[in-house]
Amino acid sequence: MNAAFTTGKELQKMDPVFGQLSFDDHEQIVFCNDKDTGLKAIIGIHNSVMGPALGGTRMFNYANEWEALNDVLRLSRGMTYKAAITGLNIGGGKAVIIGDVKTQKTPELMRKFGEFVHSLSGRYITAEDVGMETADMDIVRDVTPYVTGISESRGGSGNPSPVTAYGVYLGMKAAAKQQFGSDVLRGKKVLVQGIGHVGETLVDYLSKEGAVVTISDINEDRLYEVGAKYNAQIFRGDDLYSADVDIYAPCAMGATLNDNTVYKIKAKVIAGAANNQLADENVHGAILQERGILYAPDFLINAGGIINVYAELAHYDKAEIMRKTENIYNTTLEIFDFAIANKMTTHHAALTIAQNRINQRKIENSNK
Repeated sequence: MNAAFTTGKELQKMDPVFGQLSFDDHEQIVFCNDKDTGLKAIIGIHNSVMGPALGGTRMFNYANEWEALNDVLRLSRGMTYKAAITGLNIGGGKAVIIGDVKTQKTPELMRKFGEFVHSLSGRYITAEDVGMETADMDIVRDVTPYVTGISESRGGSGNPSPVTAYGVYLGMKAAAKQQFGSDVLRGKKVLVQGIGHVGETLVDYLSKEGAVVTISDINEDRLYEVGAKYNAQIFRGDDLYSADVDIYAPCAMGATLNDNTVYKIKAKVIAGAANNQLADENVHGAILQERGILYAPDFLINAGGIINVYAELAHYDKAEIMRKTENIYNTTLEIFDFAIANKMTTHHAALTIAQNRINQRKIENSNK
């Protein structure tokens, strides 16, 4: 009777949480359900050694619950290493809300989500992510103090997207210096995939420096609007990944570097804002390295957003936010050097340095 559940595709469902690679020793996973508002959410707390888990909430119309679970696990894990590699004293967490942003997001749903966040007593601190706005975080703030990225008028740091884009831009310049010998992007052909809040701001930075920018997005109206605003070219080819460009900047959803794309890429640098760009960090990171393509670890160069919202917890100002974000340039170059010296991929170099910091803090905590 149960034979149908033992096929290759269904095997993961036999052990749907603890058995997943993306589980990676998560400390806590909270499933949130509210019949009245229709809320279905998952909160993942990956690691709290460095401090309470901080990470945004993503609302997305996932195909199924497994897809949502896998996404929150991968994102939460990424936040742990993002905070550690950036030198912030916080842990890693993330939340996803299953649903259509346009039709299902209501103030009541956001308040109920805030109540679930509050029930964790500060172990998880939320912020905005895909499908969320600063106004949504303000609603969450009405029911819990455990939220960042609220409006500046309410004492918050505001929308983190511009700072995220600035960090990605600096990480891209560091990668260009490593790969091309100069961090000047004027004349470089850059393909930006995904032009949401972060992607558009990145296009702005690149255009002002004189890069030849091509953009791609599933929203055609947005594509033409941003294209006209920044005089950017619109990608019209059949295969985005084999485009003849110098730099590929994935700024939409993750896992665009996968079995179907990793051998097609002609770009010599990959530097973008999307989380979890490598579908399999062991396999695809190594293939990129073998092909001579320099990958700027996503959780390092897109850390500007977490630096911005962390300011609300650490009580530092805009000038310090920008100083910490600007340091992404130097850290990126250090990661490249570490990868070469230790004969490993850039992704594993960043993971190693982040994990070393976590391990050191664990020792310090045990000696207190």
